[in-house]
Amino acid sequence: MRVLDRFLKYVQYDTQSDSESKTYPSTDKQWVLLKELLNELKELKIDASIDEYGYVIGRIPSNVKKNVPSLALIAHVDTSPDASGKDVKPNIIKNYQGGDIVLNKEKDISLSPKKFNNLHDKIGHDLVVTDGTTLLGADDKLGVAEIMTIAEMLQSDQSIQHGDIVIVFTPDEEVGTGTEYIDVDKINADFAFTLDGSKVGEIAYENFNAATAKLTFIGQSVHPGSAKNRMINSLDLANEFYGLLPKALKPELTEDYEGFNHLVSQSGTVEKTKMTMIIRNHDKEKFNKQKEDFKLIQDFINKKYHYHACQLELTDSYFNMKEILDQHKDKLNIAIDAIKENGLEPIIEPVRGGTDGARLSFMGLPCPNLGTGGYNFHGPYEYASINEMSQALDIVKTIIEKFAK
Repeated sequence: MRVLDRFLKYVQYDTQSDSESKTYPSTDKQWVLLKELLNELKELKIDASIDEYGYVIGRIPSNVKKNVPSLALIAHVDTSPDASGKDVKPNIIKNYQGGDIVLNKEKDISLSPKKFNNLHDKIGHDLVVTDGTTLLGADDKLGVAEIMTIAEMLQSDQSIQHGDIVIVFTPDEEVGTGTEYIDVDKINADFAFTLDGSKVGEIAYENFNAATAKLTFIGQSVHPGSAKNRMINSLDLANEFYGLLPKALKPELTEDYEGFNHLVSQSGTVEKTKMTMIIRNHDKEKFNKQKEDFKLIQDFINKKYHYHACQLELTDSYFNMKEILDQHKDKLNIAIDAIKENGLEPIIEPVRGGTDGARLSFMGLPCPNLGTGGYNFHGPYEYASINEMSQALDIVKTIIEKFAK
């Protein structure tokens, strides 16, 4: 089956994950696609299984006699909670020639290069777009489709030399728990790639160090009619805390290697307010300084009000995989060379976020991230380049052959 056909098939599955769920996977609907992928692997005569957490793992044995590194290819099936993934209606735009693409005439929704300048280098490409009412699901069903197509290619064409290839499909990456219960010993690979990036030719091996700050502010509630010199409003405490953080570290003011503190949610009453923030920085020292700022502000507020008005819970989420991948430059260079050999200039940029590969790298499976040809993830302006789908397959095939040498 062509990679495009697979992709168009997989986006029909509603696999949206849920950050508020207490189950794993977080939604039952992810099981449907995971089990379908298991069946497809078995139909290809690939030894595959699914465990109680929904991880699908298949293994294609090496067809070379010498001992070469085993390689895992990983993608996640869930789509973001940020936009609906139900009843996705993909449309194909043939030979895009620039200008606005009308996604939904009735709702006056268009995909414009004025807003999304990544369209400027898609002239002549065939594109898959949405109807403007849902996301597309390229993040990461495009990675899933490309991996499944590679698996079929390896099974049908024995002239492609390869070591052990491990296929891994995971749930719940979009809610930050994609590797929560994964067993890297079961994957049993020397190196891995997540296919979960954007422009083909990208190879990402740097990401944020990340932490979550959960804050609770305790006020002193008094009837407003007799509140003078008595009331302490917890909402004011929360706003005071936020106002003491460095204003230059708001995400809307940062880019590239600049870190940020991001207010995710805040709700409360006079008596109690809860706030959640995320802390991000590529630089470990600066990351630790940002966390220290939170502790210092907590101490300042508690001393100012003479009681435990601010309660802070700091939890590290993941770390910069560069710390691990710097030890594997030889394998990174294989991927970089593969990109060059397929006529593209490697795009090496830091990920302003996290990946399953970051967690896997610290779990003992070094795992950079490759571009797949999808753009504008998590919303109705998401699209995929059919041309880049083919390029992604060529790059992965070249990487596999180079690992076998």
